[in-house]
Amino acid sequence: MLASGSRRDEATRHARFLPSRSPSWEGTVAAAVNREEILAGHFLLRHLRAEELSRLAASATLARHRANATIFQKGDPGASMMAVVSGRVKICTYSPDGKELVLNIIDRGGLFGEIAVLDGQPRSGDAVAMEDTELLVLERARLMPFLSANPEIPTRLIGVLCQRLRQTSEALEDALLRDAPSRVARGLLRLAGTFGRPEKGGLRLDIRLSQQQIGNLIGISRESINKYIVDWTRAGYLSVDHGFITIRDKTALEDLSQAEL
Repeated sequence: MLASGSRRDEATRHARFLPSRSPSWEGTVAAAVNREEILAGHFLLRHLRAEELSRLAASATLARHRANATIFQKGDPGASMMAVVSGRVKICTYSPDGKELVLNIIDRGGLFGEIAVLDGQPRSGDAVAMEDTELLVLERARLMPFLSANPEIPTRLIGVLCQRLRQTSEALEDALLRDAPSRVARGLLRLAGTFGRPEKGGLRLDIRLSQQQIGNLIGISRESINKYIVDWTRAGYLSVDHGFITIRDKTALEDLSQAEL
């Protein structure tokens, strides 16, 4: 997918706070008045005392972004981390000629921007809402006192960073050591680990991604993604229904994922 000029349009560069509700956002208004409940449910913060949660919730901001809106860009000041209350966010970067590489997809309940909380440096990638998305924004200046007073939170943050590092290492290993079918199989299995929902006869990916988006995530052309999805659907490994992929033979994909160059 090539980056377009509108990607950097000022209208989408910054968080947009939407005072009105839209029909597709049913159920998110309750989240806006239950910030403590949201924080208490997050694995990083659930062990805070009630009074600490109350103070932190009072300083948190709920930000709403429409689908395809840019939340922040690489190089922007990094002064906050964000938890996804509803929707999904992709973390991505672009080559000089505009080719997109998706580094990660953050699902509901996930966290991003945590690197900025620890080092205060500019953003290391772009964050884009994949659908209408609501975020709980925690500013670094207000969060740091809680991190200092609750050392178990930085420890869990380190765990998040280690997971990100493992993902980056796996992606580099895939690019250098594995052939295209193996990379596609591994990419689908990683998506299944995050978005897979068991159903009769398989594991359905509860996220609709175009072939171009899958290619951007794995680092392979859309044409190659199409070839393998078609071939593996004919072989009975996958099925596709209205853009949703179901893994029908996980063992076959696991075998394919082990092939090396």
